[in-house]
Amino acid sequence: MPHRNHQVIRITQTSAVKELSRTQKQFNNLLKKIEAQKQALLEWQETLPLYNQKIASEYKALCDSFNQHRVDMVYLLDRAYGEKLFTKSDKAKIRHILTELAEQLILEHGKDELKELYNKHIGDDIDAAQEEADAMAAELMKSMMGGMFGIEIGDEVDVSSLEKMQAFLHEKMREAEAEQAEKQRQAEEKRAKRKKTQKQLDKEARKRQEEQNISQSIREVYRKLAAALHPDREPDAEERERKTKLMQRVNAAYEKKNLLQLLELQLEAEQIDQEHLNNIAEDRLKYFIKVLKEQLFELEQEVLGYEQEFNGRMGRPFYARLSPKTMMMALEQDIGSLRRDIGKLKEEIGIFRNPSALKAFLKSYKIPKKRPTDDFDDFLGGFLHPDSFR
Repeated sequence: MPHRNHQVIRITQTSAVKELSRTQKQFNNLLKKIEAQKQALLEWQETLPLYNQKIASEYKALCDSFNQHRVDMVYLLDRAYGEKLFTKSDKAKIRHILTELAEQLILEHGKDELKELYNKHIGDDIDAAQEEADAMAAELMKSMMGGMFGIEIGDEVDVSSLEKMQAFLHEKMREAEAEQAEKQRQAEEKRAKRKKTQKQLDKEARKRQEEQNISQSIREVYRKLAAALHPDREPDAEERERKTKLMQRVNAAYEKKNLLQLLELQLEAEQIDQEHLNNIAEDRLKYFIKVLKEQLFELEQEVLGYEQEFNGRMGRPFYARLSPKTMMMALEQDIGSLRRDIGKLKEEIGIFRNPSALKAFLKSYKIPKKRPTDDFDDFLGGFLHPDSFR
């Protein structure tokens, strides 16, 4: 986790040097971007426990309460169905509302206690119907996904459920990736065997030298710190403890090749000062810049990982930008919405306990017309949702 308190590394203008060089400006710009990403990462790391705590302490309890009230509504409608007050048309509407609600609670929220009641009203077994629907949808998906991914799916492949179809596709994708990696390895092997031109040899030599110089730059900073902070050479117990803790941070930074943190530790250990930073040689700065670019990329990827994970949880596009603040605001809105829905549901249950009030509601209620493709659209939407492949 990034430290909040650290020495700030910057190259500054002085009376002697009134204009920074292009390399110095690039160095400072990279440091600024890294600092922003470190702050973003710290915000994610600090917000995550708060988010999970709020989910566990508030959101989940509200979801459970909301679903339990919906279960109560199903039982209320089941009792109303037997009332003589309701006409055949009324009962058809009651059955529609009851079975739609019960089906969602059973399939999406595991309320298996409603299965018997659902089967009674629908005249069919929900488990058998779901298996049949899954099998039909999976067969359609088999043809569709075969064309989409270029994978041949034979009759011997078991696609009787969404999970089995996903597992099969994952396996085929892994096989395709492994095959592509092997082809790439063979191609690189062939290229390596070819006689290289002098230009290629020179380029490789320059690259090796550059990598060596970069590694040497980091190693030099580390060696200076290690020499000054070695705790075994310190007679004073208090100072030895301080140096031991500093040296632990130095070793951790060196292990990760974290140049910026090593420079910050040099500043903290008073090995370098602002004048030293202002006078880093241009060629050394160029090597530093290459290392810092890698650090920036790694930080950006780590932040992006948090964004994509929570975009998936929230049903947002995986590429959408997301901040911890926005995530917490969305959760607060969901909690507020759930509270309102529970209040409305409790009010409706209270009203519908009066058969006359329920009959008045049914008079204006119309059973929505269902398109033939709705079931398949729901299946396809669930299959292609980003969470399906996580």
